[in-house]
Amino acid sequence: MLHAKGPLLTVDLGDETSRTEDIDGILESYVGGRGVATRLAHERVPFDVDPFSPDNRVYFSTGPMQASNMSFTGRTNCTSVSPLTGGLCSSNAGGFVSRNFADAGYSAVELAGVSDELVVLHVTDEGVEFEAVPDLAGATVPETVAYLDDEHDIEADRTMVVGPAGENLVRFASIMTSEERAFGRGGLGAVLGSKNVKALTFGGDAAPDIEIPASQMEIHREAATDDHIMKRQGTVAVLDLANEMDGLPSYYFSERHFEGAEGINGDAIEQKKYKKGTCSACAFACKLPTRDEAAGVETEGPEFEVTMAFGSNSGVDDIVEVMKSNELCDRYGLDAISAGNTVAAYLASEDEFGNTDLIHDLVEKIALREGVGDDLAEGIARVHDDLGVENWTVKGMDFAAHEGRVLHGQGLSYAVANRGADHMYAVFYSQEYPLVGKDDAYPPEGFEGKPKRLIEKENQMALNDSGIVCKFSRDFMTPERYEMLFGADFEDLLAVGDRIVTLERHFNNQRGFDRGDDTLPYADELDGFEAALDAYYERRGWTDDGVVPSGNVPA
Repeated sequence: MLHAKGPLLTVDLGDETSRTEDIDGILESYVGGRGVATRLAHERVPFDVDPFSPDNRVYFSTGPMQASNMSFTGRTNCTSVSPLTGGLCSSNAGGFVSRNFADAGYSAVELAGVSDELVVLHVTDEGVEFEAVPDLAGATVPETVAYLDDEHDIEADRTMVVGPAGENLVRFASIMTSEERAFGRGGLGAVLGSKNVKALTFGGDAAPDIEIPASQMEIHREAATDDHIMKRQGTVAVLDLANEMDGLPSYYFSERHFEGAEGINGDAIEQKKYKKGTCSACAFACKLPTRDEAAGVETEGPEFEVTMAFGSNSGVDDIVEVMKSNELCDRYGLDAISAGNTVAAYLASEDEFGNTDLIHDLVEKIALREGVGDDLAEGIARVHDDLGVENWTVKGMDFAAHEGRVLHGQGLSYAVANRGADHMYAVFYSQEYPLVGKDDAYPPEGFEGKPKRLIEKENQMALNDSGIVCKFSRDFMTPERYEMLFGADFEDLLAVGDRIVTLERHFNNQRGFDRGDDTLPYADELDGFEAALDAYYERRGWTDDGVVPSGNVPA
């Protein structure tokens, strides 16, 4: 089975040392990326760790496909215990850092302990250089990237950066790479901030020799020539469809249809797109560099989730105002989905929907933990009572845009996902709009056949995150192509994904997570939800309470 190569680099931040060790056995069993990081975290991070404790660890990792020239492979994984959910969380980012990471020669990098001072870690094939950077305290992401370029001739594509939000331990702070791409969900930027790590840079000339089958180029050619609407409108292309289905969360989830959708839909974003945008080696080019000269704003995006959070969910019908919110989140290092939803919760409490000046002010206050922003920085699950609004989260993570009250399989996915209400954990929404062929589609309502398919999708997405292969490759990556690329039977590859999901669940079980956490604010509205949950657990081999039996924990 194709897998990543290279040692694990462990960086001890406290005594500023590093060491390498062979992890070939783990790589062979877990491929790379999320799988390897999950296995390492399960073994090395105390089950009862506080996310901001020095005992928490952060893992960065790539997979074997970063040795290819294939589209959909410009991604990197990050894994740690989330300060937002309290569970084990993996997030991955696009951009261009993945191959620079691979050039350093390590399959994974582990950060342990805490630094006594704010540092940048320069990771190369020769080891790690610790650079004290006290003058970067409070610096924005662009300011930090500019420093690294000016002082070290290190461009944004080689960096991972924490903004003020991470330093201030905002529970949904992101880690930014290529300046505008994010390890977004789960607040892993705050974990780096707690360790006094402002940035990491990567480079070298030691990329492992991994032979990728020639079939990669067939996928690459198709990605280059396919006339896909995402190449023009990114994920915002689905906004009108969601709205037509009464499935677009609006006004802090109180409504499911937005009358101002035309102002923030795919056509609106396409009018602001001024060039193509892509990730490393990818010919699909689905990213959205946008700008509005009159408003003086330039950003990348927003994608559909952010257009929901800062648009319909906040009562905003102007794509330029959403672009401004997106740019502010990138500048300060915030997960724009959680930031937008948290702002929407505050707007609901104050009856201030549509107040864009207030929205932009709140984003800055959250990042700096100033005034009411200090409370909002804790996230919806911790602040909703004080605001007097409903807790629209699962396991502490707020919802993505794909509406589980309309797409019932996606609702089930939100409930059971170890990461919380994240749409990318299984991407089940694609089956229900549908965005796939009729043979793979399911009716949006009901749960018939969905628990089994949900497990398959979770396992496949875990494999993608280990490969690492972008989830927008769904129209190109058939089971046969997985088998050709990874040199293994597709069912064996899905078994890797099953081990990853099970390890995540077991870790979270040890932290107290069980069936009571696998729920939805609207679970009572979904006929058959509890039976679907039972069926999901039974197929996973877990107990009726959503717990992994001790004999089922993967090695």
